[in-house]
This record gives sequence, structure tokens and C-alpha cells, in this order.
Amino acid sequence: MLAIIRVISIFIYFIVANLLLILMCVVRPFHRDNVYVIGKVYGVMSKLAGINVELRVPDSVKHGGPFVFVANHQNSYDLITVCMSAQKGVVTVGKKSLIWIPVFGWLYWLSGNILIDRKNKGRANDTLKQTVDKINERRLSVYFFPEGTRSRGRGLLPFKTGAFRIAKAVNEPIVMVSTSNLHNKVNLNRWDNGTLLVELSEPIEPVDGQDAKQWADEVRTKMMDNIKQLDNEVAQIQRVS
Repeated sequence: MLAIIRVISIFIYFIVANLLLILMCVVRPFHRDNVYVIGKVYGVMSKLAGINVELRVPDSVKHGGPFVFVANHQNSYDLITVCMSAQKGVVTVGKKSLIWIPVFGWLYWLSGNILIDRKNKGRANDTLKQTVDKINERRLSVYFFPEGTRSRGRGLLPFKTGAFRIAKAVNEPIVMVSTSNLHNKVNLNRWDNGTLLVELSEPIEPVDGQDAKQWADEVRTKMMDNIKQLDNEVAQIQRVS
């Protein structure tokens, strides 16, 4: 019964919130802080799902930038949890096909995110240049899930190098967004689905002589260690509660 109430509540909130957010984006299309606002509004749904999200952001990230953010991508709940980590002046890079999703796709486009055609390699390369230009011209940050797909309990998957090539091209730091494990931990019929820790790292500057693949592998190793530490913290929280 609780699950039914939650699904209905989340659905109603999602529709109403998106209509209001679309109105905001029509008034100020492609504004640099649209994604930040949307992340906060979507984050309310995590509470409706019984997930307590604890977000940790260092001052260097709150007051700095631009950055290239890289986050682990676990499942569909990232849409209402990890979204809260979006900082001011950030956009994401997503598939061009997203624009055809009613309501959400329209919002995704109007909020100023960068759309790429993954089926067309030439256009994808153009998008890489477009992303670099936006960072340089508008001092925007950009947000990536470098695994390229949801891990669904398989651990941290290998990183693609696009985010790191962009970071090197604009000579801006990487910020890791590490999220504790949420796989198979959400039961909508359970009132309390526990705590999810989302931690942003201090900026990681590009290293001279290190190519994008080496940098991606290094950051992936650091993120794996961070996630393990966060999982241990969550286990401690659960034991205390």
C-alpha cells in the first residue's frame, strides 16, 4: 500500500514540478543555473521515496569553477538522488534522442544541456568541440557519467575518456562525484530506505604528460576507494540506527 501511495505521489510531483520548471526555462531558456535549480527540485523526490541523501560539497567546489564533474551511475534513482550534486553554472551532456521524451525531454533541452548524436561519430566530435567552446566562452561546468551506462550492481565500470579529454582541452580540473551503493536497497513499501552519501571531491588538476586514458584510470581508482569508504560509513550509520 505504501508503494502505491509513493508512486502516485512521485508521479504527481514529477508532472507538476516539470510543468513549473518548463515555465521557468521558457522565461529564461538555457540559463546557466537552470540545471542547478532542476537538480534541487528533483531531489525532493528522493524523500518521497524514503531515501535520505546526505550531500557533501567542499568550499573549493561551491565557490570555484568551471569544473568537469564525473559521477558514478548506478540506476534510475540517480535522477532523484545524484541530481542534487549539480552545482551552479553546470550543464550535462546527454543523448540527442532525449528531446523526444515528453515533458522531461523538453525540459532537458530548454535547461541548456548539451545534446549529442552517439550514432554519428563525426557529430559527436563536433559536440566535443562545442562543449569545450561553451566552457571557455560562458565559464560553464559540465557533468558526466563516464561509465556511459548504469552499472546496476556490477561495481564501477570502466570510464570512457570524453570527460577527461574535455578537461585537458580546457585545462580545468576534474571533480569526482562519488555515491554510496544503492543497488537493491530501495523498497518502496518500506518507510525508511536508509542514507545515501554523495560526496564531491576537491578539484583534481590535470597532470602534464598524462593522457586522457591514464587520467581516467587514475580517477576511477580514486573513485572506487571513495565509494568503498562511503559504503563503510553507511554501514556504520545503519548499525547505529
